[in-house]
Amino acid sequence: MNYTLETGSFLNDLDRVAKTRQEIANHFNRIVETITKSEFEGDKASGKLGLEKDGEDIIIASQNLQQGVFRLLVLGDLKRGKSTFLNALIGENLLPSDVNPCTALLTVLRYGVSKQVTVYFKDGTEPEQLDFKSFKQQYTIDPSEAKRLEQENKLAFPNIDYAVVEYPLPLLEKGIEIVDSPGLNDTEARNELSLSYINNCNAIFFVFRAVQPCTLEERRYLENYIKGRGLSVFFIINAWDEICKGLINPDDSEELAEAEGKLRQVFRTNLAEYCQVEDHDSYDERVFEISSLEALRQRIKNPEASLEGTGFPQLMAALNTFLTQERAVVQLRQARSLARQTYNHVHEAIARRIPLLEHDVDELKQRISSVEPEFDKLNEIRDRFQDEIRTVRDSKTSAIADSFRTYILNLGNTFESDFLRYQPDIGFLDFLQKGKREEFNAAFKQAFEQYLNDKILAWELTAEQQMQEAFLQLSKSAANYGAVYSQVAESMTEKLIGKKVYTGQTLEFEDNSPGWASWAMGFFSLALGNVAGVALAGAGFDWKNILLNSLAVIGIWSFLSIFSMSLVAAPVGILLLGLGIGAMQAEQARKELIQATKKEFVKHLPQIAQEQGALINQAVKEGFDAYEREVAKRINDDINSRKSELDNLLKQKESYEINFEAEFNRLRKLETDVLSECQSIETAYEHLLASPT
Repeated sequence: MNYTLETGSFLNDLDRVAKTRQEIANHFNRIVETITKSEFEGDKASGKLGLEKDGEDIIIASQNLQQGVFRLLVLGDLKRGKSTFLNALIGENLLPSDVNPCTALLTVLRYGVSKQVTVYFKDGTEPEQLDFKSFKQQYTIDPSEAKRLEQENKLAFPNIDYAVVEYPLPLLEKGIEIVDSPGLNDTEARNELSLSYINNCNAIFFVFRAVQPCTLEERRYLENYIKGRGLSVFFIINAWDEICKGLINPDDSEELAEAEGKLRQVFRTNLAEYCQVEDHDSYDERVFEISSLEALRQRIKNPEASLEGTGFPQLMAALNTFLTQERAVVQLRQARSLARQTYNHVHEAIARRIPLLEHDVDELKQRISSVEPEFDKLNEIRDRFQDEIRTVRDSKTSAIADSFRTYILNLGNTFESDFLRYQPDIGFLDFLQKGKREEFNAAFKQAFEQYLNDKILAWELTAEQQMQEAFLQLSKSAANYGAVYSQVAESMTEKLIGKKVYTGQTLEFEDNSPGWASWAMGFFSLALGNVAGVALAGAGFDWKNILLNSLAVIGIWSFLSIFSMSLVAAPVGILLLGLGIGAMQAEQARKELIQATKKEFVKHLPQIAQEQGALINQAVKEGFDAYEREVAKRINDDINSRKSELDNLLKQKESYEINFEAEFNRLRKLETDVLSECQSIETAYEHLLASPT
């Protein structure tokens, strides 16, 4: 496979997707203009049709399509070659990737017409603009310094939030945004690369180094942040060409093949469980053996060079399929569905309005009065669904909070065995030596942070699963309530005009649920600005982020602030109190310290369980409340729209004689114009699907 051709294909496919998104956004904008103009004119004719909500959702969807990018996040431990990999990917030696320095900031690489770097600060300081040379000099550090800062739980640049690198690269111009992260560090990851950020990326590159397969830190990160979260991850086994350097005879093909085979087995053993996508083994589609440095050298010497043997052709093909087919098609399918639903809403409103134009005021009043029972039923459906949301909320908030309390209180039962793998590497009795005590304290504190962080994350994943189950249940209920709601609405229309109104034949929507029900089922997260948040359909609530903040940040740090004062800050005191006179061996001393740690830990568990359990209860409750508020608002908007549609017509009829022919033509033109734009969206979508990839 020729890498140049593959890259060209990738750029072409990205360009097609970007153009299709812009094209659909333009059609959306014209639909909004058409609806807005019609509602303005209707205010002076037969009255508005109550299409404001449709326009609002389409405006947001259009903005998302125009502003949307494919965001790729790069994760990996120190010195895995992340920046070299990215430089090879983009085709230029752009990011710091020298032999020694490590990237010390979270760096966002995006398109810009000019080359520049902007550094953003946490304290409100004005952003700083730098050239590339100055950026590399100021914000890269030596690996030994990076490790020292990690051990001391310090950031290299604590006052800096992130840096944005702008560069006029073709790949970035097509809507790709790349985030290069510092090395893995639990504290840093929780504060700088939180789960909410990870979940807002379209794909993750997790970079390993072939000659350092799956370290303990990497396995911990995979277990805590990747496993079971439904993330789209590409695993990059970098520097594959360096395997031969560790061989006795680098030119021995059999020895090399044997070494490569053993490494492949190691990586498959460690990564297989993270490559399960809906019960499908995607290992071969998600794990790539890459030689980044060789690829970068070739591309710098000759941008047209073929990169056979570097692993990049296979990676680019997989990334192309994922971004331009799997991800893009899903988003644009949502856009098409939103357009279909909008047209059907317009079609139904016009189909109701035109027959009512011929009735006089008295008859119109009578018909409006006849549908009051139906409006009561719609309100009843809303109330019933709200009651169900509250019931699920109360059940889940209690269950989740109780499970947290139980989980925390039980940590003491397995502490000694669980904490075993976290203990500091430093010789245990060495800390008694002058100058070693602070080193031991820091190592012990970091070990305890990692232990507690892992335990909290393990529970958090179960909480997420419970929330997913709850919203899946509510999604099904929304479908059921929506079906009943539609039946009542159809009955209302039949009473008003004496016949049923059928869905537009030209654009038949896959699901005929009312708009609010489609939203509650998560169909139109695109319209609410949160493409990834299907469960809550973009209610403005990120329950993963709330769990993250209440558990991993508040819970861990508030506990450590208490616990470190009594234990971690003075382990010698605990040791002297707990050790017997004859306990001189390091292993016995270690056991005594762990027992003393457990004793101190268990003392605080009830406080953690109570205080953090209450916070979790409130956070989860707010998640359901946010969902309920948005559902209720959307149902009320729909009911009020139906009422105002009738009231507007009645008001106009009471004020003056309506020109039936002119109004008929105006309404038909509205429907025709909206239909035309929706058909263009259909064509654009179908063209994208039919185009070769």
